[in-house]
Amino acid sequence: MRREITSWYSHALNKEMPIASYGHYGFVVLLVPTAAADYLEYERFELIQALEPMINAGKMRVFSIDSINKESWLNYHMEPAHRAIRHNQYNEYVFHEVIPFIRHATSNETFIYTSGASFGALHATNLFLKRPDIINGAISMSGVYDLTEYTRGYWDEQVYYNSPIHYVPNLSDPFFLDKIKASHHIHIYSGSGEYEDPEASRRFASVLYDKGIWCNLDIWGKDVKHDWPTWRAMMPYILGNKF
Repeated sequence: MRREITSWYSHALNKEMPIASYGHYGFVVLLVPTAAADYLEYERFELIQALEPMINAGKMRVFSIDSINKESWLNYHMEPAHRAIRHNQYNEYVFHEVIPFIRHATSNETFIYTSGASFGALHATNLFLKRPDIINGAISMSGVYDLTEYTRGYWDEQVYYNSPIHYVPNLSDPFFLDKIKASHHIHIYSGSGEYEDPEASRRFASVLYDKGIWCNLDIWGKDVKHDWPTWRAMMPYILGNKF
């Protein structure tokens, strides 16, 4: 499997940001890490290995980026308003640096899907919903879609605009809404076992359905818990059967 690591100084974040890529051809899956993890997390926990047959077959190419959650929503020593500012800088990094990098490495016609587990699921979904003109869908595993789960009660306009379960009901701009509705790849998966919150997935899917947005909701059993074996099973299943 072709594996490449590179980095650049992000002007949006004012720091060096690495990125890993796996494969040589196919649509792109852009992985966003869980909670406080880094760009090699999915490799360390063998999810990349679980995807290797599809990657080697040229079905898809995977890119994996760092998180900055420790500098934003999970930095409880920072003023809450500043956490939101830092997260918005992360959004800008993805939209204006990562996506162009992927386009240069692939093509302008290549479909790009964001994906993540746990906190990464919220980010993956949020990134797609905010820019469906440059991202084609999202694969979200074991997520919650209410950002206040991470803000410890803090609420402001920027929390609202990064909390999908809050802003989706009020989406009205047809430019964005029509592109979201046109996606055939909004996948919301959860287990029902230990530390999972399947009701969070059901609530968010209901919000999407009420807005006329199709999504693929799939809740797995009570033996499926919030952990890497679950995601190593879920992602190959989704990519192998839904794409």
